[in-house]
Amino acid sequence: MSTRPLVAGIELGGTKCVCILAAGPDRIVAEQQVPTTSPDVTLPAIERILDGWRDDHGFAALGIACFGPLELRPDAPDYGFITATPKPGWAHSEISPRLQRRYGLPTAIDTDVVGAALAEGRWGDAQGLSTFAYITVGTGVGAGIIVDGKAVLGIGHAEAGHMLVRRFPGDDWAGGCPFHGDCVEGLAAGSAVEKRLGVKGGDVADDDPVWEKVAHAIAGMCHNLVMGSVPERILLGGGLPTKRPQLLPMVRTMLVESLAGYGLAPAIAGQIERYVTAPGLGDQAGPLGSIALALDALEPSLRGERV
Repeated sequence: MSTRPLVAGIELGGTKCVCILAAGPDRIVAEQQVPTTSPDVTLPAIERILDGWRDDHGFAALGIACFGPLELRPDAPDYGFITATPKPGWAHSEISPRLQRRYGLPTAIDTDVVGAALAEGRWGDAQGLSTFAYITVGTGVGAGIIVDGKAVLGIGHAEAGHMLVRRFPGDDWAGGCPFHGDCVEGLAAGSAVEKRLGVKGGDVADDDPVWEKVAHAIAGMCHNLVMGSVPERILLGGGLPTKRPQLLPMVRTMLVESLAGYGLAPAIAGQIERYVTAPGLGDQAGPLGSIALALDALEPSLRGERV
């Protein structure tokens, strides 16, 4: 049984929010979902769940793994806000400051993919690694990039899902991203597949040629990550790779071909099944990401530091 304190987490996704009360994967006390509709409906619903947990169990910190873009620079006046998201009604919504005022506890916020990456680093298939990446491919595409144990953060957080990549040979479809057209998200996301084919993703056959194009875009993203942040491992998660397991081996093969023997390519090719792999935590990487963020927020107070 875990001796870590009980903390609360919120995985605030574009479709649904998962609220979780846990100390880690070995001690999950409660988990509830609410649909992501509008801020004035969804956030109060989340608060009602957290209020009940506070009264019944108590929790020591709060972690929020949220869809973005987010303002994550602590000195920014809108720190902890969703910024210019295309999700209707959520642009410039206050998230972590609102919840921190309500509960008065150590609170951390980061992107949903960074949260999942941190969970994999604590409990999953990135344990013991200092530099790695977690890619999620679902309705959208994103990557949590961890370098020397910390999420990449500069002028803003990473938006690797919007990288531009080399097109699949002969593919002239414009892409589905409203900002960039044929970025990775515009070519590989579930929403992009539906826009391209004009059918629901679940109705697309496993042997449809579109999956080769999806894998090609993801492999291009992996290529750029290898060359840019040199991860020790790349974890490929999200709804699409889970439901379409044929994608993972295709991405591995295409990445090796794309690296073309350059630099680290031989070392990567020699361990490709471990280098690009499914998340060790499976579907729980996302919800447990919020718990990892909460524990990170709590650690300074456990050491007696001011938070």
